[in-house]
Amino acid sequence: MILSSILDNDFYKFTMQHCVIKLFPKARARYKFINRGKHAYPPGFADALREAVNSMRQLQLSQEEKEFLAVTCPYLDPTYLDFLQGYRYDPAEIHIVQHGENLEVHADGYWYRTILWEVPLMALICELYYQLTGQQRVADNVVADITRAKIESYKELGITIADFGTRRRHSLDVQRLVVQTLREYGEGCFIGTSNVHLAMRSGVKPVGTHAHEWFMFHGAKYGFKMANMLGLEHWVQVYRGDLGIALSDTYTTPVFFEQFDKKFAKLFDGVRHDSGDPLLFADHTIAHYQSKGVDPLSKTIIFSDGLNYEKVAAIAAHCRGRIGMSFGIGTNFTNDVGLTPLNIVIKMYEARPEDAPRWTPVVKLSDEKGKYTGDEKMIVLAKEMLQI
Repeated sequence: MILSSILDNDFYKFTMQHCVIKLFPKARARYKFINRGKHAYPPGFADALREAVNSMRQLQLSQEEKEFLAVTCPYLDPTYLDFLQGYRYDPAEIHIVQHGENLEVHADGYWYRTILWEVPLMALICELYYQLTGQQRVADNVVADITRAKIESYKELGITIADFGTRRRHSLDVQRLVVQTLREYGEGCFIGTSNVHLAMRSGVKPVGTHAHEWFMFHGAKYGFKMANMLGLEHWVQVYRGDLGIALSDTYTTPVFFEQFDKKFAKLFDGVRHDSGDPLLFADHTIAHYQSKGVDPLSKTIIFSDGLNYEKVAAIAAHCRGRIGMSFGIGTNFTNDVGLTPLNIVIKMYEARPEDAPRWTPVVKLSDEKGKYTGDEKMIVLAKEMLQI
């Protein structure tokens, strides 16, 4: 087994699963693997991945983990924690095929179940890739030194940083070492990790809210024009003000802000930037809050798009004294080991809302055209409907 805990996953997968169980228990979803970097997978990769996936059926929430969630995340219902304790991964939901060097991976099933697959699948693909291609990373002490140098540089900027690196990490061992190093040397700067298992083991806070798929599903169920508004309304319905960072770019940020009205601007603690020019996004966000009579300094932008020190320093200089800010850093923390990180994603591509007669393609229109995902015809339709 490569994975040792069911909590070895990003926090927002559990917060979204909690909502799906409450609001959309009959919805179904399909996900697929996208090899953006055109990486060549070695012979036997699919078999190794299948073996690792099959081993995940053994994972289950321990009593210690359940108590950690109950204390740390009081907004998660006790009924949900009971459900999670009984949840088991079903490998039959995952379809894996290899044609030469090309890998195909699909997930299919009830949304409340399949929602947990994306992050650990990506982590498995990355870790197995390095193992089966025989690539050797730098030693542990070098990883620790690299991480220490980074967090000490970030501390000098006077900002806060979280680890968002589970999906494209080199390995669990590397991410564990990175989080331990960040905790040891990042006091006052390092505020937590998206990986719930490592948050628990390291004594730090699990961080995250929701992902693009939350709004993508709402687009399939309610239409593109209502997706952002109802996605936010349903989030508020469940969390009542907790977990208050809203993701802005599922259907482009300008469309999001059209519906991020005064109620949402006041209720949510801030927004997350995940594509496009971060400085322009900051200016747009500040202007939007000011137009609603909200002090931008009372709100926070979480920046999380492919960050490194140079980008973070530029963003911090641009935002300081104008709006609150924090940073989620992923691959640059957990896969800076002397090897080329994989450029891969797994995205929802179809949804079937409750009792719907057919599947509906879902799309994501980020603030970078190169990051558009989904059915081409549906992308065209979404852009037409939203006047993009």
